[in-house]
Amino acid sequence: MALANGVHHMAISTADMKAQLEFFTDVLGAELTALYWMHGAEGMFHGFVKLADASYVAFVYAPKNSEIERTIGITHAGTPVDPSAPGTLQHVAFNVDTRDDLLALRDRIRSRGINVVGPINHGMCQSIYFAGPENLTLEVATSEVPIDGRAWIDPEVVALVGIDDEGLAAMMNPAPFESQGGGIPQPPVDETKPQMTYDPVLYDAIVSLSDEDVWNNLSEPEPPVKFDR
Repeated sequence: MALANGVHHMAISTADMKAQLEFFTDVLGAELTALYWMHGAEGMFHGFVKLADASYVAFVYAPKNSEIERTIGITHAGTPVDPSAPGTLQHVAFNVDTRDDLLALRDRIRSRGINVVGPINHGMCQSIYFAGPENLTLEVATSEVPIDGRAWIDPEVVALVGIDDEGLAAMMNPAPFESQGGGIPQPPVDETKPQMTYDPVLYDAIVSLSDEDVWNNLSEPEPPVKFDR
């Protein structure tokens, strides 16, 4: 059964690419691995820093980003325990393998003059908390063992959010799925399902393309810099 096995990259909007890259490379020690014009998006560019070989934090610069006001409690939570608008990034937690790694990274962050709170023992993980540029709320966490749903799925909260016993069982043991080798066709656009907010005419045109046409016409696989391997 095919499953997503991690986060390949998380994309964060920025109006100051340099500040974000300096923070993530110097303060957190993540390696810059990509900085290039975004495919098919005029005036926009991407920056990627590496957490692991298949896990990155990406920053997206668009010229209009600087015109959008950051408002704590709406666009940004500002702390790990405050609200923000549904669908926005409340905070992001990065993983380290051990408590020693957690403390070592706390030392690195503090050595750059950044205030860090923690570790705090949450039972299922231990965490430290700090801020990043442009009001990012950041966490680094470590879990000694995988999270056990038998201990950490609270029946009171399950009932509060309206999950019945059948639904809970399905969530804890998702139904297996047998791949069709990529053969399932694109379904019609259904407005009751989540949709990207492209211009409707453009969106209809994109989703009407065959998978082969998407691959052939929208892909741009060549890197911007050529070098001898």
